[in-house]
Amino acid sequence: MQTKQNYDLEIIDEQADFIITNKPPGVGFHDEANQQGFFNQIKSTLSLDNLYPVHRLDKMTSGLLIFAKNKKAASQFQQLFESRNIEKYYLAISDKKPSKKQGLIKGDMEKSRRGTWRLARSQHNPAISQFFSFGLTQGKRLFIVKPYTGKTHQIRVALNSLGAPIIGDPNYYANSSSDRGYLHAYALKFVLDEQEYQYVLPPSIGKEFLDERTHHVLTKIIIPWALAWPKI
Repeated sequence: MQTKQNYDLEIIDEQADFIITNKPPGVGFHDEANQQGFFNQIKSTLSLDNLYPVHRLDKMTSGLLIFAKNKKAASQFQQLFESRNIEKYYLAISDKKPSKKQGLIKGDMEKSRRGTWRLARSQHNPAISQFFSFGLTQGKRLFIVKPYTGKTHQIRVALNSLGAPIIGDPNYYANSSSDRGYLHAYALKFVLDEQEYQYVLPPSIGKEFLDERTHHVLTKIIIPWALAWPKI
């Protein structure tokens, strides 16, 4: 018996070929033993016969998620992701001091213990991310991260490699107690069928994300692609 969600599904935008949704934190993408996954929740709620996932978010991660409504659009999105022509931006909060406050994080991802990953020094098929960070209160920092690749747990591993694991991350932050995992898919920018689409969605769940100081920083990065991202 699958339990029903205790939140309202939020559709950010619906086009002829795709849907942009706001995934809540703590919800798995796929069905679990006692809970319907987010994908099937969307498909059922919208009464869609066909729906195609084109990317995924970890269970702890909230924010912008794309679903294609037909095979053609799914193939187009797959090509956009593979060619790195979809700009993605994530927000994260850590209460640990990072080894650097902005820059490039690049390295191969290697499997570690209990389903986790670690960042290696090798560069054979590296995960690549850039980031800026901003001081909050009580030693916390807000990170805005732009991943150029789409590896499993990429941002979580990248920040952990800086000594700044994400608050509430059950895999990479031992003994972290929080109301949620503080990773949020904040913005998307892409061109589909010669039309440009831009989406920015500030987080709406989590006391740290809703803190006044965090809100103040977010007003400075409301257009994340306008930041001075160095060329790779």
